[in-house]
Amino acid sequence: MNADGRQRIDKWLFFARAVKSRSLAARLVVAGRVRINRDKAAQASDLVRPGDVLTITLDGRILVWKVAAPGSRRGPAEEARTLYEDLSPAPAPRDAAVPDAIAPLREAGSGRPTKKERRQTDRLREGG
Repeated sequence: MNADGRQRIDKWLFFARAVKSRSLAARLVVAGRVRINRDKAAQASDLVRPGDVLTITLDGRILVWKVAAPGSRRGPAEEARTLYEDLSPAPAPRDAAVPDAIAPLREAGSGRPTKKERRQTDRLREGG
């Protein structure tokens, strides 16, 4: 950690428990899934400081974290939560359907046959 509170992004993500290992954090950054103040982080050695806003795409979710402090170790989850302020939007409920969505309709005879239709075809082929 530098004297002015800056820290490598891969170390910070590891200390904040965003990923399980520092090498996974480095891969996440190099893959372009981390943004620092809306700019894509190019390398795992990019520095973050308190006040920076990170946008992380992880497991189909978008996390928006504001860096509160640099980390000194990978401690328990309570300690990790003190390193950032979560600004992420609330996830949409999974069971809520889009109100304007129309149920998909399939014309009869198109697509794969149902089990019932397959049995009827088999009876016709066997002659029974």
